[in-house]
Amino acid sequence: MTATYDDELLGFDGEAFDPLLPAAVPTPPAALALLPGTATTAVAPAPLPGGADPAARLARRIRESVVAAHASALAAQEALQRLGLARLGGPPLPAPQTPHQTPTPAPAPPQHRVVRELPEPATTEGAFKPLARTPVARLTAADLNRLRAGDIAGVFGPAYDQRGDNPEIRLAAAGDGALTEVTRIARRTGRWNHGVLTGRCALTGPGGVTRAVEQAAQVLALYLGLHLCFADAAFTTDPGDTELDGAMPEDCELSADISAVDMIPRPWLTVEAELRAGERVVARVHGLRVEVRERPGVPIGPEEGGIVPRFLGRRNAEGEPAMLGEFHMIHSSRGDLAVTLGPEFARTNGRRATRMPCEGLRLCDRLMRVEGARHELGGGAKGWSEYDAHADSWYFLESANASMPNVIYMETSLQSALLLGYYLGATLTDPGEDYSLRNLDGTATVLREVDLRDKTIKQTSELLSTSVLSGAVLQSFAYELSVDGEPFYRGESLFGFFNEQALANQTGLDGGAYVPTWLERQDPRPQVRVIEAGRRAPGGPRAATGHMRLLDEVQVVDGGGEYGRGYLRAVRPIAESDWYFRRHFHLDPVMPGSLGVEAVIQAMQEWLVDSGLGDHLAAPEFVLPAGLPMTWRYRGQILAADREMTLDVHIKDVVREEDRVRVVADANVWKPGLRIYHIQDVGVELREGDVRS
Repeated sequence: MTATYDDELLGFDGEAFDPLLPAAVPTPPAALALLPGTATTAVAPAPLPGGADPAARLARRIRESVVAAHASALAAQEALQRLGLARLGGPPLPAPQTPHQTPTPAPAPPQHRVVRELPEPATTEGAFKPLARTPVARLTAADLNRLRAGDIAGVFGPAYDQRGDNPEIRLAAAGDGALTEVTRIARRTGRWNHGVLTGRCALTGPGGVTRAVEQAAQVLALYLGLHLCFADAAFTTDPGDTELDGAMPEDCELSADISAVDMIPRPWLTVEAELRAGERVVARVHGLRVEVRERPGVPIGPEEGGIVPRFLGRRNAEGEPAMLGEFHMIHSSRGDLAVTLGPEFARTNGRRATRMPCEGLRLCDRLMRVEGARHELGGGAKGWSEYDAHADSWYFLESANASMPNVIYMETSLQSALLLGYYLGATLTDPGEDYSLRNLDGTATVLREVDLRDKTIKQTSELLSTSVLSGAVLQSFAYELSVDGEPFYRGESLFGFFNEQALANQTGLDGGAYVPTWLERQDPRPQVRVIEAGRRAPGGPRAATGHMRLLDEVQVVDGGGEYGRGYLRAVRPIAESDWYFRRHFHLDPVMPGSLGVEAVIQAMQEWLVDSGLGDHLAAPEFVLPAGLPMTWRYRGQILAADREMTLDVHIKDVVREEDRVRVVADANVWKPGLRIYHIQDVGVELREGDVRS
């Protein structure tokens, strides 16, 4: 008799059985063994009915044996997970109803290293910007106890004072693991350039490692000010993964490095931590995450119409309540626009929409107040906003200027104006459209030279007019920047909100015709020499580096150009990987026009150094010329698919004084086939160090 078996009867959802492989023994996760006395129960096959067909009975027994083996393995795995959770300090799963003895502590065997996918280190431009800053770099046991009591401002300083808000935000109680001292805490450093903490901890129980690292992560979150954007919030923790190596000493050195930090969807950070006893690593914690989350029912953003129902939690350095804070600005750049502006903007999630730039190119921190109502676009509305220009910001570190470069002047003023127009509802004139924002033209003047490092810039913007067209909305603004109560920059600018069709219909400055550079139009071609960008003699002025370095070389025709004072030409290759496409804008990458202007300025700076006009200065520094109105006009965009950007500069004036040299020019910028920018009266100035006009 030949037995036949039904495939469906023998079917099994799982890994195929290989009879040639040796029997597999379930391997517990690294360093986790079954608790002594914890039993696992195998599931026995049920008896078959006596009258069943022999082939069917055999097949059913085979299938039930496989199921029983899997059930036993799952039971063992559950026990392993209970032990892992106990060691991590988390709540164990309900234990099976099996009598067991209390386990006797014993050294854990060495573990295999947990493998995690870690983020790339942040660049100077991409490093997280703290919401508050403090000179405090060490914390005593008494300081940590004050943090446990919720006295955050008493430890870190007045920038952290929330005037009684956030009563639940405090350092976690010690428990079976306590952070006892912080020997170093620092921002914008460490493996990921977000911040580090080192200190000591005391361990008294099996969950002590996770508990101590959780407290270290909370201290880092408080230090960065992640809680300052909310009025009523609390910490939550995801313990991540823990590796133990041998018996835990009672006292350890602890180091924690922030591997990632963000404000979306709520403020959070993750740490990679290590505990040491002398030279021996006794534990590692991977990916422990601390999040600041509002308590149930607490509003975190505007309601319909942009109305803020109550104080949301953020104050400026003077203690004044903000309407919207950094949390909202970050959401406006790459998060949920409804959180920033109200529920009318919920439809933009995942779609191309008008947004603020991201990371280091986001140059507005807080919207303090607005005079005006949503949908009232006729003009007259005003907005007051702020930006904190920290001295360790990427543009201070990498610019050729002694202080803030022109690109940041332009961006911080234009972004504050954009925020006002967007808040008022410029893109709600046709809610079904997806709009992209482009700056079109403007004129701005530096009113006085000022060192802006570690200053809070106050931004005042006024809507002048709105024009609603087919596929576009045009808005003009006046704006002013001030610091310490005195204005230092003032201008007017025109913005356009364009749908996809209108944005694609761009013909440049010359009606779609190609107008070549001045050098290409010369016949015979004049003699051209080349300046290698960034070359400096000892004691020379700074050169642009890193993200600010936009040119490698500059072509020069001495005595050339429209004014016969000198001509410059430069070409910048464009690649999809260029850093600014990731920042400007989310889902709508385009090179900022202000960076095109900055490239023109860098070409002029290189020419000024090469010309020797500033050789009489002992300690020369580049500054922005005060009192010189600069006008720009944009009629096109540099996209990631464009191969290159070309610029030319026509020197029109050189003013040489005892303590400074000023150069003024007109300039143009091309994308392949189109002239798209024209800049009039762009200036650079080289002056003696520490001189103020």
